[in-house]
Amino acid sequence: MIKVYDVVEGGERKHVADLSGHDGPVWQVAWAHPQYGNILASCSYDRQVMVWKEHSPQNWSQVYIYRDHEGSVNSITWAPKEFGLCLACASSDESVRVLKRNDDDTWDVKLISKAHVTGCNAVSWSPAIAPDAIASGGESTPVMRLVTGGCDNFVKLWRYSEETASWERDVELPQLHTDWVRDVAFAPSLGAGALMFASCSQDKKVIIWTQTPEGSWTHKVITFSCVLWRVSWSVTGNILAVSGGDNQVTLWKDNLLGDWEQIGQLTEDGATTKG
Repeated sequence: MIKVYDVVEGGERKHVADLSGHDGPVWQVAWAHPQYGNILASCSYDRQVMVWKEHSPQNWSQVYIYRDHEGSVNSITWAPKEFGLCLACASSDESVRVLKRNDDDTWDVKLISKAHVTGCNAVSWSPAIAPDAIASGGESTPVMRLVTGGCDNFVKLWRYSEETASWERDVELPQLHTDWVRDVAFAPSLGAGALMFASCSQDKKVIIWTQTPEGSWTHKVITFSCVLWRVSWSVTGNILAVSGGDNQVTLWKDNLLGDWEQIGQLTEDGATTKG
């Protein structure tokens, strides 16, 4: 069951809808960009991806169901609005599938097979930045990119090729994690051409990956005392939230020396305490 809430005055939550359809635990939900209306995607252990739309207040329906995954669908994420209504899905069947809605409300599916041996746990879209945006001043056409993390301990970058109409491996990153990668998250754009993402793993490490102007990738490692489950960036892309097996959410920021330091911790009521 998926429950939808409105946030009303004072921060209170008002329950407005229940969305039923999945036959197993729902692992993740994701909102599409608001220019497409109130559209929500969900993924589940039942191997299904569902897209829901609110047609009028509190009136929701399924507008698309994808059933061709052969394992649990563990992670979903909508593309930047520049690429249309496009959803990436990571699955325990080792694949990533990218679902894109056409103007006639049909959906195209692009498959990245064997993305991660024994399963893919997480997927995240890059901001809509062109590969040569630094040199060109940000005027070039953006390229679709994904980062994925899996049970093979790898973090992988992918880009869509217009020439072959398929997804291909981008720059090959070193294998720095030593256990399952549980989450990956691109930071919002930090300016023309700047790309950065975070990965976290059961190896108790967060790695911050940053692309150089030349196109290579550098990394910084943050070591924790527990396994790590999720990473999430602030809307400005300069603060990273990390959650792990100690039931804590900590906040991290790059200091003037280029090192990542803890600046705070979230409490159960959403307040922030100093780190």
